[in-house]
Amino acid sequence: MAKKNTAITTDKKLDQKSYLKELRKLQAELCMLQAWVKFKGLRVIVVFEGRDAAGKGGTIRAITERVSPRVFRVVALPAPSDREKSQMYLQRYMTHFPAAGEIVIFDRSWYNRAGVEHVMGFCTKEEYQRFLELCPVVEHFIVEGGIQLIKFWLEVGDEEQKRRFEARIDDPLRQWKLSPMDLPSREKWYEYSKARDAMLDATDTHHAPWYILPSDDKRKARLNCISHLLSLIPYEHVPREKVKLPKRSKKGEYDDQATLAGRKFVPTKY
Repeated sequence: MAKKNTAITTDKKLDQKSYLKELRKLQAELCMLQAWVKFKGLRVIVVFEGRDAAGKGGTIRAITERVSPRVFRVVALPAPSDREKSQMYLQRYMTHFPAAGEIVIFDRSWYNRAGVEHVMGFCTKEEYQRFLELCPVVEHFIVEGGIQLIKFWLEVGDEEQKRRFEARIDDPLRQWKLSPMDLPSREKWYEYSKARDAMLDATDTHHAPWYILPSDDKRKARLNCISHLLSLIPYEHVPREKVKLPKRSKKGEYDDQATLAGRKFVPTKY
């Protein structure tokens, strides 16, 4: 059966050792879930939305680190092309929907229209209102079609977002994370808050509810997210045949290492 939800709720900060120990346990459960999804031919969509610098990427990496990318597929679409702009709004997302035995994780999704597109003026007011009206209807059809739809909203606080943006500016290993939308989003904190609230009011439904994930503490957020994800998809252990490593055949035996002599090797620096 599905793992009992063991979300981390204490105020005490998790040290690295405790975090990695718990993460390994949860990732082992994700591997069991993966086998069950393949075995039963399940189709699952997991949507990650939230403020900029809320920790979506790190949470997704924690989920997918130990599983197969052929089962857990991550979709992070760029800005739409001119052709995609002329399509039905959800069309380019639907092409990435899961087949049997797949879990598709959207690192941002069709909810761009309710967030960045609305706040930054990339869509009209009419397009925005139409999205809020039609989105619950479309998601109802998605769920009725046999896809389990799970939606996470990562909520980071004002001061923590400020700290993470400053780290991105100063740290050369994080500067690639600083997108053209990050700084304007910082200026429009309350506009994004109002857009979030309107989105939740319109699209937090019985068939596709939102789960709010506080993410000021990244370690706890990742553990809580994985734990809750496991609790939402009932799964069982899939028996596997015992694997026995076969002996190496000596047929056609030759000194295969000697044939590499004279080839270009990677320099040994470490």
